[in-house]
Amino acid sequence: MTTATFHHIDTTSYTGKPWSKVDGPGTSFLQTAHTRPVTNIRPTPHLYTTTNAGFQLLSSPSASDPSSFTSDTHVRGPYYTEIENLLRDSHPGISKVVIFDHTIRRRNKDAPRQPVQQVHVDQSPSAAAARVRRHLPPQEAEEVLRSGRRFQIVNVWRPIAHAASDFPLAVVDWRSTSPSDFVPVDLLYPTRADSVHDDDDRGKEILPDPESVTSTAGYEVKGETLAVAANDAHRFCYVKDMRPDEVMLLKCFDSWGEGLPGGREGVAVRTPHTAFMDPQTPKDAPGRQSIEVRCLVFYEE
Repeated sequence: MTTATFHHIDTTSYTGKPWSKVDGPGTSFLQTAHTRPVTNIRPTPHLYTTTNAGFQLLSSPSASDPSSFTSDTHVRGPYYTEIENLLRDSHPGISKVVIFDHTIRRRNKDAPRQPVQQVHVDQSPSAAAARVRRHLPPQEAEEVLRSGRRFQIVNVWRPIAHAASDFPLAVVDWRSTSPSDFVPVDLLYPTRADSVHDDDDRGKEILPDPESVTSTAGYEVKGETLAVAANDAHRFCYVKDMRPDEVMLLKCFDSWGEGLPGGREGVAVRTPHTAFMDPQTPKDAPGRQSIEVRCLVFYEE
């Protein structure tokens, strides 16, 4: 158990629909800070699954050398294959996995993607449906969305090179959330000159201009996330000193989630998560490095 400060959207601080930038701290809203206890689930990982809590810790040694994560070709090739096999092995009944995105975060000043200190969910329900339509053939996509066949978006999160003691990952047990906690937020990406011919943003990240944090000039809306308002009922969890031979499955959306049309009782819809500063982290701990791979997961029924 540790205690830490978590940052949430201030729902009184903006007008219109809020927005945030994928590549830096720019947002149209302010945040509020709240101190919460954080439970280390390492002794009892079996109590938390993607079904009941929305997240799950798995032992999963990778065949990839830490240096190979600097190669976009390697990540999209052998590492994506590892992730698909992991999901199929841990979740029976999968008919198809479509990996559509990955992000590598390094806590150093030259890294274009840093750990995010804001409680959030990667995709809203609308963004999840948009991803189905974007990555499946049109007829198949509409059949999935009309039929009620189960699909999920799962983020597979892994430390790179060393344990994630610095800025570890915290998750919120879905069972402690309420639907009113979640606020849709437009996600802005830098407008690229070649985006007409190539709409894939992976591997094209650049350092944002620190002088333009509050401006949307040069950006376009390409997604929708969920910010999470503070709630005293939230139960925060983490895995202390999570290792590179472990992964955390973070469910961003489940079409069978409780409360959704056709949803199943007791099935988690999503997992709020965030980086946080653990006061127990040694001062000489190396800066966090991690990779997250986002996957559309389709089931046979």
